[in-house]
Amino acid sequence: MTTAVKPDLARKVHDLPHQPGVYLMRDRLHRVIYVGKARDLRKRVGSYFLPSRLGRADIKTRALLESVWDFECHTVRTEPEALLLEGRLIKEFRPRYNISFRDDKRFLLVKADMADEWPRFRLTRFKKDDQARYFGPFPSAGALRQTLAFMRKRFGVMTFGRGVPSERELKSSTYQVPMKLADITAVQYRERVDAACEFLAGRSREALDTLEQEMRKAAGELNFERAAQLRDMVGNLRQTTKPMRRFTRHSLPSAVDPAADLRALRDALGLKDAPAMMECFDISNISTTHIVASMVAFKEGVPDRSNYRRYRVKTVEGQNDFASMAEVIRRRYSRILLEARERNPDAAEYSQEPPGEALERLAAGEREIVALDENGGEAPRGFAPVRLPDLVIVDGGKGQLSAACRELQRLGLHGLPIIGLAKEFEEIYRPATPMPLRLPEDSGALRLLQRIRDEAHRVANGYHQLLMKKRIAESILDDCRGVSQTRKQALLRRFGSVDRLRKATVEEVAAVEGIGPRLAEGILEFLRDRRAAD
Repeated sequence: MTTAVKPDLARKVHDLPHQPGVYLMRDRLHRVIYVGKARDLRKRVGSYFLPSRLGRADIKTRALLESVWDFECHTVRTEPEALLLEGRLIKEFRPRYNISFRDDKRFLLVKADMADEWPRFRLTRFKKDDQARYFGPFPSAGALRQTLAFMRKRFGVMTFGRGVPSERELKSSTYQVPMKLADITAVQYRERVDAACEFLAGRSREALDTLEQEMRKAAGELNFERAAQLRDMVGNLRQTTKPMRRFTRHSLPSAVDPAADLRALRDALGLKDAPAMMECFDISNISTTHIVASMVAFKEGVPDRSNYRRYRVKTVEGQNDFASMAEVIRRRYSRILLEARERNPDAAEYSQEPPGEALERLAAGEREIVALDENGGEAPRGFAPVRLPDLVIVDGGKGQLSAACRELQRLGLHGLPIIGLAKEFEEIYRPATPMPLRLPEDSGALRLLQRIRDEAHRVANGYHQLLMKKRIAESILDDCRGVSQTRKQALLRRFGSVDRLRKATVEEVAAVEGIGPRLAEGILEFLRDRRAAD
């Protein structure tokens, strides 16, 4: 066994550029233990390896320096970009010596909901899949708020709040560009919004040029205080409206080799092939109000988000992980069986087989059941292939695994590879094997399993939180006079959410069975009052 040779860190530092960027410190096992940003990579990273640094470092820094085996750096264009990338990498790798950004705090975004009659620019930390326009993220909250204040006066657009303009906003001189809101229509206001969007997206320099001219004029008139204020404002606007790269998971430096991890997992589990397609299930039953589950898919070792699924557990009462897992496994794979039968109603070759056995053959290795046509090419033999995963993973130990296995057997999927991953000791449970498998902490196979398990956990918890927020929003109707539980359910069935109900007209609400015009007016007035109070 060869001993790993420690890289020459001094030489690596000498090769670093004097540019902004992000650096990752790694330990002997190649794990990321610290992520930092720098305005000048060579100066910042080089400061870690000065002979005097270790002697005057605090306990935490000394432990970090003693653990560093290697480092890598990634250059960016600006210091704000370095801050954004640093935050993303810390969330990605969760290094042991980092404190900042580990609480999942996100940078601010600006949201303009273009579906509203009078769109407003509001701050948010989450980007949703809706019709709104989003700008950011922005590293400096202070500069962003100064920019929004400038936009109010420059473009006459509303920031913060919700809904149509209030009486105070209609008369306010803040939004007088050149006319007050009370003197323009919603269509004219939307033109202001479009101009403000162009500015915030960094595609309009007219406002910045005007401010710079005012700054130079104030300086020429020796009004240095005003010039300094304008200088700071221009700096904030430049920082906010400068086009910024968005670092997505696919563009981040990778700490893993998916292909190598898949091969390691194949060897660890004794599989015939590396599991190119994997599906992992997790149950979230933080409360008995909403018991939900997630199914995440990994393809070639990376997330395949288009094939994620979320479930609301329907047949289980109380917190019963085993029964919940059984229900979700049954629903997932019985649906695949049904789709296979619907796609192949005349498949004579499989017509006499019990449900699932044709799919089991696919799972056992016949990924595409084909024959040779007269020209020697592959041709279907009456069966449209159905893709089952190469490996099923359930979050949990023996109980969850046994429940899942029983459902697969009932469906005829006896040969589908499946394991359970118990979180406490990261033990891998396999069918018909009494003792769990424990892999080394630095094993690529274990890291891959942890990634897919953690992703399933994130999706399940996110879905649970979404349903809880929706339930809290729906509970507002409980306080509305004249709205019984029956009427509440009818309203929610018709509009889907309180948010959509709030945007409906009196006529649309009155059309719901059991409501009527008078009650509809009362409901919408109640919702408007509650929103204003919030």
